[in-house]
Amino acid sequence: MPATVFHLLALLLLVPVSGAAQSPWPDNEPGDWGLAIIDVETTGLEPGYHEMIDIGMIYTTLDGEELDRLFLRIHPRHPERAGDVARSINGYSEQRWAELDALLPAQAVERILDFHRQHADPRRFILTAYNAPFDRAFLDALLTEHGSTVRDLYTWFVLDLPSMAFGLGATALVNDRVAERFGLEPETDDPLDHTGLSGAEWNLALYRAMRQTSRELSVGPDLKP
Repeated sequence: MPATVFHLLALLLLVPVSGAAQSPWPDNEPGDWGLAIIDVETTGLEPGYHEMIDIGMIYTTLDGEELDRLFLRIHPRHPERAGDVARSINGYSEQRWAELDALLPAQAVERILDFHRQHADPRRFILTAYNAPFDRAFLDALLTEHGSTVRDLYTWFVLDLPSMAFGLGATALVNDRVAERFGLEPETDDPLDHTGLSGAEWNLALYRAMRQTSRELSVGPDLKP
């Protein structure tokens, strides 16, 4: 057996089996799949050192029809690590989060897991975000700290919205310029209104706009709900 094949088989044997199993694929059973459109706000840029301080989650069908949403504010364990730039973007302060009844991290994890369980049968969900590796890494860091993992919730595949936009010709990558390309208003930059939920709502609007553009250009498969 060639070494590369052996290594592939070994890797497959090590991949944990979970509710996020991938077959049948969405082109065959689109109704069995959905999108977990998320956005997180954090105390900085380094997962595992900086922390999530809020998360917005909107679960949808593949066609972007909303199923449910969740928004949580979360107390970081190390508020002293919050950078000035992060605070200026998301309005985080220890006092404000206390006044807004933010949850402890363990409480937030339980709420996230409960929300996912409500919708994970029969659907499998694909994590979808703007700069998806960033959001995925911070969510995984929070879940891992409390005995779970992002792989327990979502498939290995992710949908990265600026990458999708790039494929449709919007090569700027920056949110406001991508928004302009698809006829959308930019997400708010008011730190008191800029939250994970406002981000998830904007992500969903962008996804729908790109789906419409894709249909108009006859690009890609026509996924039916």
